[in-house]
Formats: sequence, structure tokens, C-alpha cells
Amino acid sequence: MVAWSDYKKEAKSRGALALELYAAISTPAKEPQDVKASLPDHLAYQGALERAGALAFAGPMSDETGDHMQGMGLIIYRAESLEAARALAEKDPMHQSGARTFVIRRWMINEGSLHVSVGLSSQYANLT
Repeated sequence: MVAWSDYKKEAKSRGALALELYAAISTPAKEPQDVKASLPDHLAYQGALERAGALAFAGPMSDETGDHMQGMGLIIYRAESLEAARALAEKDPMHQSGARTFVIRRWMINEGSLHVSVGLSSQYANLT
């Protein structure tokens, strides 16, 4: 097995971005009504993280068919370390309440693209 730091160095040497973020997969641990009860505080917490620059992306995931909502979510944190990202996830009211549990992993972004359009006079933004 390759050490993470060695792989990151190798990725950078071949021109990859090697941007390290942290991915938390959040899974329901209680009944849907428990998840729903924690949702307002969870969303407020994520809003605060977003404003602080610690939340890169977050949102729900479908079931394996793509047709149904299961309550599972993916949260991508910006943090100094895996331990710091874990602390952010642990402070999430959804996880503190026990409505969901999570696993967290380092995530290295090497390739891809992001498109942003901003209308200056019309004051719109579009992300694709």
C-alpha cells in the first residue's frame, strides 16, 4: 500500500492538482423523522461552515437506482487535517443527535473542471 503523502507528491510531479479535501459520507442511523428533526440545525451548521470557507460541497445522495432518496449525504470539507475535518463532522447537529453516523476519508482532487458564470449587471451566478 502506498503512503498518502508519497502518492500526493507523485501526483503533483505529474502535473495533477493534488488538492486535498475531506469527504464525509453521512448515513441515517435512526428513523426518517429523527433525521428530519435534526435538519434545521444541520443546515444552519452547514451554512456557517460555508460562510467560514470550511464547506466545499454538501448534499443528499440517491439510492443505487438513482430513483429514491435514502437520507444519505456527502459532505466535502476544507480543513487542515483529517482530524480537523473529523472534528467538523462530529460537531454537525445531525451527527451529534445520533440521527446519522459518518465515515470520513481524505480526498485528493487531481482532474476535472468547474464552470462558473457570473452576470455582473443582472447579478446572477451559475455553476455547472
